[in-house]
Amino acid sequence: MNLTITNENGLALAVVEGRLDTVNAAKFEKMMQPLLSDNVKDIVMDCAGLNYISSSGLRLFLAIQKNAIAKKISLKLTGLNPDIRTIFDMTGFSNFFNIQ
Repeated sequence: MNLTITNENGLALAVVEGRLDTVNAAKFEKMMQPLLSDNVKDIVMDCAGLNYISSSGLRLFLAIQKNAIAKKISLKLTGLNPDIRTIFDMTGFSNFFNIQ
């Protein structure tokens, strides 16, 4: 799992790659903290390179969304591959996220 974050003019771009599972959930949680900084107004999470997500990973996505809402930060998910999109749809997570 790899997470690369760039922040420019209040827009944070987070590129998520690899597997997001129980093994690396704690690492991902720590790495995502800059997404919720005070100078971020919009977050785009590019998930094109995300090839697996477990329930632990889904929980972390939900935590990002809840924190973003609390801080009035917009969050968009882009590039979900069909398998990941199916997981979001089957779990009802598609209803909680702006997926493009």
